[in-house]
Amino acid sequence: MEAVLEQVGQLPALLAVSRSALVRDWDSLTLDRALEWSRYFQHLHDRFRTRPRLREALGRRLRRGQPSPLLGFPHLGRCPQLLGLALLENRALPPAACHRLIHSLLQPLVAEAGPDSRSLALLARRKAASRLLALPRGPPRAPEGMEPQLQAEAQLLLSRLREEGQEAEAAGEAAGRLRWLSGVLEQLPQPRAFEVVAAALLLLGQGSGAEQAGGGGRDGNSLDGNQASGTGDGYVAGPLLSWLLGNLERFSAFCLFLPGSLLASLAGHYSQLSRPYLDLLTGWGSHLLYDPLQGRWVKSCLEEAELSWEELRERFCCLCQGSALLRGQTQATLKLLKARDGDFKVCGLSVWTDLQMEVEGYLRK
Repeated sequence: MEAVLEQVGQLPALLAVSRSALVRDWDSLTLDRALEWSRYFQHLHDRFRTRPRLREALGRRLRRGQPSPLLGFPHLGRCPQLLGLALLENRALPPAACHRLIHSLLQPLVAEAGPDSRSLALLARRKAASRLLALPRGPPRAPEGMEPQLQAEAQLLLSRLREEGQEAEAAGEAAGRLRWLSGVLEQLPQPRAFEVVAAALLLLGQGSGAEQAGGGGRDGNSLDGNQASGTGDGYVAGPLLSWLLGNLERFSAFCLFLPGSLLASLAGHYSQLSRPYLDLLTGWGSHLLYDPLQGRWVKSCLEEAELSWEELRERFCCLCQGSALLRGQTQATLKLLKARDGDFKVCGLSVWTDLQMEVEGYLRK
């Protein structure tokens, strides 16, 4: 027992080192040893928690010579989370060791002893997830290929949204998920945040049996965003859509950054996106002017005309490749815009006449 007491007496030093600059020399092997010690202390807690005399002896050994606040026996049971949180807050921890720590903390949790320990374990997982989502990235790329790292980030975000949704439902506070989501996404560079959100929405759409790249649902009629999850994930898509649509400038940047094919796919899965996206395209198209010398539509003002004629045409053609319902909505929008603009039949007088002719020609191919 004396050997156990001596070992427990090293816990304050372990936690102190984890908060110091000494961790800059830690490699993955050193981190693994520290985590093994934390799990050993947790094992001691589980082993002796029903034995009052041994609990008291271990508690006295922990309190010996410590400054305030004091550690006690209950801290042994939370040692992996205490160590993990201290290291996550320590910027001196090298990247390799940090990655190892993050993956360790994100492992599925085993049953915990009480509500306090569960809360601490959840906090450790949240901080680890936050660090993972905030890791530096290379030049942003559109997620058409859904590279493995982007898919992993999107799946992690969806997993945490599900957990937040369950907690918010239990607490009767639906707005909690959106606050949490906004806080996480604000830590990412905006282009990467757009990629992660788009990938997460696409994964949800695929999970409901919808086809990729704007194919719509099995029945080609998936414009109802509430159907984006036949498996109960509608409440997960809700915060993602609210985050996008709650700020027009953000939604505009989202639509400018992502390719037309991906946006058409998302619009096909979520009715909440299709109308605002068409409204954006309408606004951008209204800033194009016909240049008779060049014989084509050009931007009237670089600050206002976000898309060129070629880009606008490509976006509308992508929408018409989607489900029958999305294609019908897009064609009806073009028909209405053409009528409002004078319902001309010749080129060069209305951008909507020319776009409708281009789209119809594209569909006939």
